[in-house]
Amino acid sequence: MDCRVVVEAAVPVYDVETPDEAIRIAISKTGEMLNPKLNYVEINMGSRESPSGDELPPAFIAADEALVALELEMTVFNVEREEHASRIARKEIGQRLANIPLKILSVEELEEDGDDDAEETDSETEADADADESAAEAADGDDEDDLLPEFEEMVEEESGG
Repeated sequence: MDCRVVVEAAVPVYDVETPDEAIRIAISKTGEMLNPKLNYVEINMGSRESPSGDELPPAFIAADEALVALELEMTVFNVEREEHASRIARKEIGQRLANIPLKILSVEELEEDGDDDAEETDSETEADADADESAAEAADGDDEDDLLPEFEEMVEEESGG
């Protein structure tokens, strides 16, 4: 299954005077950090709400510094479930956006459209990320049942078993 994942990022921006300036700089800064490796991630202005439900601008400015809410969207291919897609997206984006808080906003399953050629290229990256994440989970003491079958064989080969 393929999923569209939306991740919220809180991007700090310095020496700004207006929310529009902060948003432009945050989008540019985020694009530089993601490219060229993750050029398929779409960057959009985020939305914020006050506790009473009122719409707020995506940038909060204090003392010429801003915190800008951005939404980063990416498609994750060949996943088993939505949780799997969100972990892959968070890992891929998080590796490039060091020290920027991320939160999964939504995961939406996409309809199959039969475009297998484009999926193969991007799915290789996500499969590698998933294997790395599975290795980290195994090191943390999680069950080996969560590992991918190919990765289990690699672990057995390396450990001599």
